[in-house]
Amino acid sequence: QVQLLESGGGSVQTGGSLTVSCAAWGFSYGRNDYCMAWFRQAPGKEREGVAAIDSGSYYTTLYADSVKGRFTISQDTAKKTIYLEMTNLEAEDTAMYYCAEKSGWCGVGSFSDPATYDAWGQGTQVTVSS
Repeated sequence: QVQLLESGGGSVQTGGSLTVSCAAWGFSYGRNDYCMAWFRQAPGKEREGVAAIDSGSYYTTLYADSVKGRFTISQDTAKKTIYLEMTNLEAEDTAMYYCAEKSGWCGVGSFSDPATYDAWGQGTQVTVSS
């Protein structure tokens, strides 16, 4: 199965920037159509979708309203790595950030549903101080 490893989390002040990365490996031979996404979960909160990106035959980037215009998801297909560039960080962005993967199209209406994803990383903590 696909394995994912996040990195790059840390502590940043409100208004600052941080980029987290997710390396992926273990794809089936010849697989080139998949969706990768970032989720986050804060204490006492449900896991929520942050952003998603398609690879392969589709290209789509999707964002939660709460991060639209502040966060950017991107990918390096050769390295099988996705990134989440976070700017203008707010205290509300403090959470454990998880990388997730599923085969096929992300889906405009379903990218943020954790139940649709097949593989998860263990998360990287992002802390934003007020």
